[in-house]
Amino acid sequence: MKTFSKYILTLLIVFSSGILKAQSFITTQKENNVITIKEKSSHLYFLVSSGSDAGVLRAITNLQIDFEKVTGEKPSILNQKQNALSPLIIIGTIGTNSVIDDLVKANKIDGKQLKGKNEKFIIQNIKNPFKGIEEAIVIVGSDKRGTIYGIYELSKQIGVSPWYYWADVPVKKNETIYFIKGIYTDGEPAVKYRGIFLNDEAPALSGWAKKTFGGFNSSFYEKVFELLLRLKSNYIWPAMWGSAFYDDDPASGPLANEMGIIVGTSHHEPMALAQTDWHRYIKKNNLANVWDYSKNKEVLDQFWKSGIQRSKNWEKLVTVGMRGDGDEAMSEGTNISLLENIVKQQRLIIEKETGKSPEKTPQVWALYKEVQDYYDQGMRVPDDVILLFCDDNWGNVRKLPDLTKPLHKGGYGMYYHFDYVGGPRNSKWINISPIQRVWEQMNLSYEHGVDKVWIVNVGDLKPMEFPISFFLDMAWNPKKFNSQNLFEFTESWAVQQFGKKHSKEIAVLLNTYPKFNRRVTPEMLDSNTYSLENYNEFETVVNDYKNLSLDAYRIYNDIPNEYKDAYFQLVLYPIDACSNLYEMYYAQAKNKKLAAEENILANTYADQVKFNFSRDSILQHKYNNEISGGKWTHIMDQMRIGYKAWHDTPKNILPKISYVTKTSETAQKVFLEKEGYVSIEAEHFSKVNNSDKIHWEVIPDFGKTKSGITVFPSNLYPDSKENIFVEYEMNFTSTGDFKVELLLAPTLNFNSNKGLRYEISFDGEKPQQVNFNANYRGELGKWQAEHMIHSVTSHKILKTGRHTLRFRVLDPGIVLQKILIDTGALKSSYLGAPESASILQDKF
Repeated sequence: MKTFSKYILTLLIVFSSGILKAQSFITTQKENNVITIKEKSSHLYFLVSSGSDAGVLRAITNLQIDFEKVTGEKPSILNQKQNALSPLIIIGTIGTNSVIDDLVKANKIDGKQLKGKNEKFIIQNIKNPFKGIEEAIVIVGSDKRGTIYGIYELSKQIGVSPWYYWADVPVKKNETIYFIKGIYTDGEPAVKYRGIFLNDEAPALSGWAKKTFGGFNSSFYEKVFELLLRLKSNYIWPAMWGSAFYDDDPASGPLANEMGIIVGTSHHEPMALAQTDWHRYIKKNNLANVWDYSKNKEVLDQFWKSGIQRSKNWEKLVTVGMRGDGDEAMSEGTNISLLENIVKQQRLIIEKETGKSPEKTPQVWALYKEVQDYYDQGMRVPDDVILLFCDDNWGNVRKLPDLTKPLHKGGYGMYYHFDYVGGPRNSKWINISPIQRVWEQMNLSYEHGVDKVWIVNVGDLKPMEFPISFFLDMAWNPKKFNSQNLFEFTESWAVQQFGKKHSKEIAVLLNTYPKFNRRVTPEMLDSNTYSLENYNEFETVVNDYKNLSLDAYRIYNDIPNEYKDAYFQLVLYPIDACSNLYEMYYAQAKNKKLAAEENILANTYADQVKFNFSRDSILQHKYNNEISGGKWTHIMDQMRIGYKAWHDTPKNILPKISYVTKTSETAQKVFLEKEGYVSIEAEHFSKVNNSDKIHWEVIPDFGKTKSGITVFPSNLYPDSKENIFVEYEMNFTSTGDFKVELLLAPTLNFNSNKGLRYEISFDGEKPQQVNFNANYRGELGKWQAEHMIHSVTSHKILKTGRHTLRFRVLDPGIVLQKILIDTGALKSSYLGAPESASILQDKF
């Protein structure tokens, strides 16, 4: 009874604490409430009906292999019932005339929980499934993918990370495995199509794939598809830089369909065809190579027809519409009627080639870059086509549905970026996406009804392992995440890869380094980014990264040897390599300054630049050629040093150097003016005002310095009666015209280009209303590159002493990070002046 009570208590904790994982149903401890899966003296059996789906059988084979890795013994597969076999796991899909349906008819499984559901699995124990078997475990899916997800959920819980291949995470070995009695499910996914886009994949991923598999062929994609299924994903945009998924290897299309992966094509590649398909098709048939429907209609129609013909028997999501050749904008003067006619003709091709009405073939139209302008100008597609909104390539959502107007019946998706090739400089090398920002923007999207497609550009796939896991986990169930439990996810992920001993410390590392990289991407970082003179800024950020690297090495030296390769990939390399980059640019900045002064110490810093530049290549060599037996050749070949423009020659360039030849409840925190400024972190407000419906929250570790504050729910707009504000107290020793600069997250005018508004005022004066992004129209600007919007207002302060600043929001989606008040001598710095000193004073 005590053991059972402990089990119930555990489940209550799981359900009430918001733990970001499926309920744990595997244990290595034999107790009263468990069923034996594997003991040293027992042999495990899988019962699988003959004629089961090939994709399910493939997953079952992987489950066999996983059990062998964990326990040392491979389970046997049975195709028919046999008496007295135990332990037994029965695997199948409802509605397939299998033993599963027999169990439903016998009321051993509740078929109502699965019938008509999408991608749902149930894992449970049942008594007396049939004669001679006292008890068994069942993995049952509502459909093919539901069953596959259930299989891989068991794999994960017995100790096989989804990243066992892609990050060399070691398998946790156990000779004894038990199932905690109960019924377990992750329910249905909230987002229908959830996937990744392999993009900008040269020279790193392409070089590795060619060396390892001979190219982007079915052997390569088998590994990718398995990873996606283990992460409960179902959708992919394949690699397309010089590649054509279906054409490069005729086995790739059937493989995706067999395994259960829905194949799409990128935002600018319509009708199940790659851009490379077009150039091959034109060359092969000696046709006019003009990607212009008004000039080359017959050739384009025939080309698009070939794409649907080739893929018509495979599950897919067809991109419709048209951009310019090579992911460029359409030519000037392109009219909406022509674009609408293109979609109409594409749907006629789909109807003719599939023999079904066009709405029976899922389609998506991507509002990428200038295509969103066509939408804003009135272009429309049929009701069943999914509208795919896009971010600005830097992780800032550009547009969301207007919830006050009728919604598009086909629903909405979001194309998001962890990786980007384009101006001002590429962002390809390393993870720059803190999950806090990913969550905030994708939560904003989901709360606005974006739930049909979530697709994220992951570049080379590695080293985006951590944010990929988060993005796909959130796509399954966005509601289980909130501003306060994101670190909990990070820690849980660290436990899954490395065990519990250092999980909290590793989580801090995983949480912090993308935050540092989001301040400025490694490719954008240079010797001029941070200030040498003001606030000791450059030295501070260098020391921050060096301390992080020291912590990473301390754990590396303590973890078991079998974890070191995985740890190097997932934690140590991204931190150490970026820390090295910071040291190099700091040394270059010091060299430049001292050389201008003809100070001989400039030479020491010049040598330091060379050392760090050389060390970068040593770290790259270790990743590419030493860890995991040299498995990851070329995977870190991406250029990151010496960028001037996004299309530079792809090799690192030594930076230019010179040598010289010679708190209480009755008091408030009041920030003090000093050295001509007041600086306040956004979370340090003295007063907060919420309403019954809308409230403020602090998002820990958001942005470039400490945190961010914003209002929730993200889809509620304050009315004129709701006074949603925060206040800050400060003491001025001077008077005059002061500028107040708010550092805001670069959230775009997603609300039909209306812009986001706030009010700001001192001491009850008439507030100034500011719309800080209404004029944004998709052009590349400083906001994205700096990951910050600077919004400035002017205020007249007539007397010294205590003052109150009020910040009121009029729209959701505004995230405030820092307040800078220039009282006469605020100096320029990338992160903004460090927070001012404060004292506690009684309230007014």
